[in-house]
Amino acid sequence: MDINFLIPKLNNMKWKVLACVLISSMTHVSAQKKYDPKETEIYSPVPRLVTAGKQYGQAPSDAIQLLTGTKLSEWEADKAMGGPAGWIFEKGIMTVNKKAGDIRTKRKFTNFQLHLEYRIPKHITGTGQARGNSGLFLASLEVEEGAGGYEIQILDNYQNSTYVNGQAASIYKQYPPLVNACKPPGEWQTYDVVWKAPRFRNDGTLESPATITAFHNGVLVQDHAILKGDTPYTGPPVYRPHGAAPIKLQAHGDKSEPISFKNIWIREL
Repeated sequence: MDINFLIPKLNNMKWKVLACVLISSMTHVSAQKKYDPKETEIYSPVPRLVTAGKQYGQAPSDAIQLLTGTKLSEWEADKAMGGPAGWIFEKGIMTVNKKAGDIRTKRKFTNFQLHLEYRIPKHITGTGQARGNSGLFLASLEVEEGAGGYEIQILDNYQNSTYVNGQAASIYKQYPPLVNACKPPGEWQTYDVVWKAPRFRNDGTLESPATITAFHNGVLVQDHAILKGDTPYTGPPVYRPHGAAPIKLQAHGDKSEPISFKNIWIREL
């Protein structure tokens, strides 16, 4: 289109360019397709029905309850041969037995949503890492160097300081929590976690890393964190190829009073 013909008085090149842009925009708008809203409406497949819990933390209808009945039927000792979980379980509350060691789920999982409630003893003693220490391992792995996995820290950090990538709600030794949402000892606290396991190619190389989104006491503390590997106590994180894995709860070796758990459930994704 001849700009000089349309706007004969515009001799400055800058104004000619501006006129071209305006005319092009007008032409584009006039030629824009008129869409039917139904073209962008999707009707199938219909999402399956899940009945939500009536209260916060109550398991939905498709959840697997990991603490039920009178025995720890969903758990076993975190040892090569398994064996009974040696923690105390009374009236729906499970308490760590440090002498019995860590426990893990009998079932193995890949991607999931997990809800867990824990309580630090009201009169907890100790400081730093030696104060109500435990850990939620979203995938517990056995490797040549010992037990491995991916840990969200459990610790009393209500007015108790430690290294920030090792405090409560941290992805251990990788990511501090976005905020400190700890409640005082003696109160029940919650974790709600969405775990996406890492994926590996046939040759064992990493295809996609693990991710964690986590809420601590209803507060976002990990926002789709991309893991650099596992969460070792010493050394850098490393990815080792694995498939579905059990969930592990830690019986930490510190001398502070043992913590308790209740209302643990999981939804496979």
